[in-house]
Amino acid sequence: MAEPLLVFIILLSLLSFSSALPAQAVQDAAEILSDSGYVSMAMTLELVSESLIPQSPSLTIFAPPDSAFTKSGQPALSLFQYHFCLLPLPLQTLKSLPPGTKIPTLLSGHSLSVTTPPSGVPISLNNVKITSGSPIYDDGFLIIFGIENFFDLNFHLPTPTRIPIPDPVCGSSSPAPSANGTATAGFPGASWFEEASEMLRSHGYNVMASFVDLQLLGFKNANPMTVFAPLDQAMDNPLQESSIFLRHVVPCRLMWSDLAGFNDGVVLPTYMQGFTITISRNGDVLLLNGVPVFSANMYYGDTFVVHGLRETLAMPETPEDADESSPGSGRTDDEVPFDNTEF
Repeated sequence: MAEPLLVFIILLSLLSFSSALPAQAVQDAAEILSDSGYVSMAMTLELVSESLIPQSPSLTIFAPPDSAFTKSGQPALSLFQYHFCLLPLPLQTLKSLPPGTKIPTLLSGHSLSVTTPPSGVPISLNNVKITSGSPIYDDGFLIIFGIENFFDLNFHLPTPTRIPIPDPVCGSSSPAPSANGTATAGFPGASWFEEASEMLRSHGYNVMASFVDLQLLGFKNANPMTVFAPLDQAMDNPLQESSIFLRHVVPCRLMWSDLAGFNDGVVLPTYMQGFTITISRNGDVLLLNGVPVFSANMYYGDTFVVHGLRETLAMPETPEDADESSPGSGRTDDEVPFDNTEF
């Protein structure tokens, strides 16, 4: 679906237009920007409109807030060109564009990438959120949206490098990483982890992305590893449970094809001492300790793979937990936990 949309946008950007936006429309838009709290962008639009805006009947502008100007100072003209698109992009159109769609800008050779998550909210380009629920200004030809910050000229979407060769089953003798959170200078795999973190955040896995940021850079060696990332809502108190990250990381690189090829009962070691992951199946659904894999191969590189889960890989029940749920413990039948997971 993304490719036809991309072709459509590129074709529109190549059209030759015979008329230009009315000067009055630009002036009206600048006034509304100023009244809406985008004073710096309003002043900039008034100053550069004649030199920056070409002879085009339509234009979409993405306006950073005043705080972004305060932080970075007055940006170069090229950065402003990166925030202007010759196509009219109403809100409904932006909502319909799938992730990865390229939007051409006035800056030659540079386009914006749609990074809106599968849920459809919030709408984002280059991982910068569109902050206004509706356009600040829209007369059908000139459309202006508020955004939370300037777009990064160096932004790029993480992409898989190649189809990998499946690894053998992990061995329990794989060296464990340092878990003290101390970053190692010159760590060769850091770029992979940064890209994986960006991908996780764009798909709603913010908690695991934070763990990737803080923990993986502390590993002393770029050993192969696989991360099973639970959704944010599946974790109650992740900051109070330090083991949650280590028990979701396996010390080898396992693509989906590797996992699917394992027989039921295969046990995978994790970076949490004593915690393992057992593979099983429920019909044609692959389970890890009873938890189905929700999004396979979310990200992969030469040594690093991320798969998405709906739930966490729970700690085994302790004798204390068993005592609490046993007859005579004071807990009623209604209080016994019930697993109603549907596949």
